[in-house]
Amino acid sequence: MKNLFNAFLRLLVKIALHLYFKKIRISGKENIPKNIPIILVANHQNALIDPLLLATHTRLRPWFLTRASVFKNPIAAKILHLIRMLPVYRVRDGFSTIQQNQKTFEATFEVLKKNGTVIIFAEGSHSMIRNLRPLSKGFTRMAFGLKEKYPQLQPVILPVAIEYSAHQRTGSRVRISFGKAIPVDMPHSQSGKLTKAVENSLKQMVVTIPDEDYEGTLEKLLEAQVDVTDREAVAKFQSNHQVEQKISNPSGLRNKVMKIFHFPLYWVWLWISPKIEDRVFEGTFKFLIGFFLAPIWYIILICLVLGSAIPTWSLTFLMMAVISLFWNKNPQE
Repeated sequence: MKNLFNAFLRLLVKIALHLYFKKIRISGKENIPKNIPIILVANHQNALIDPLLLATHTRLRPWFLTRASVFKNPIAAKILHLIRMLPVYRVRDGFSTIQQNQKTFEATFEVLKKNGTVIIFAEGSHSMIRNLRPLSKGFTRMAFGLKEKYPQLQPVILPVAIEYSAHQRTGSRVRISFGKAIPVDMPHSQSGKLTKAVENSLKQMVVTIPDEDYEGTLEKLLEAQVDVTDREAVAKFQSNHQVEQKISNPSGLRNKVMKIFHFPLYWVWLWISPKIEDRVFEGTFKFLIGFFLAPIWYIILICLVLGSAIPTWSLTFLMMAVISLFWNKNPQE
């Protein structure tokens, strides 16, 4: 029953993500191994959106490691476990909690023993800055811990890059790139070598904008209509200012029209937005508002069409809501 619920939820989330984003590009799926333990190491730029994309756009059915603070509420903890999330305790959570990570690692070992997948965002935190930050060693500890407990297993590290054309806007683009699997075939004493190999692989996939004049460089890229989810396109523009294929940016007018015909959802966003302390979560809250409240809004509109005294106006409003939703996706490249 748990697996059935999880599969149904993934399907709903996948549909919602394709409505939320203009286009989701996937490359390198042929690099995903079969029938072996996979530790998937990804960069982390967009809070909860990152794991949702990875959970719904592979056949891996992964488990996730996420910060322990969100597990404090017992009800939330049960829900998070139901959707395959496990807590990771950090120093900032208190030194006394660090030992609890061993239980989490033991749980990941059991997942991996069955040729499952565990996803870890090894940068340790999220950031909308478009470059790769230093990787923590949690994934190497997991890999070597698994080999120590189950020597017969041959786990691999699968590097993944996730890039966004606009982290906080609907109707934007996403690119997910799977790199070549890296075998864990060295002794534990060479864990630094494994970390370096994964870091080098990710650096070759993740879009990189230098820290020096970062904002100015990003503004020039967007003005030139460079696809900022494409590492090669960004690098080429930085070296010679050439743009082979210009990409249109999300339309402000389209977004405003969509807000008009989904005004209750927009009002909820206006109420929630000032309360968001970490702005990286903006995209997450926008998506969740749409995921949970948009179906209710459309049911209300359908009920007005079927049962109100002004069915023609209600039908017109319903049709405009649907049209504005797909218009905001701006399918023309």
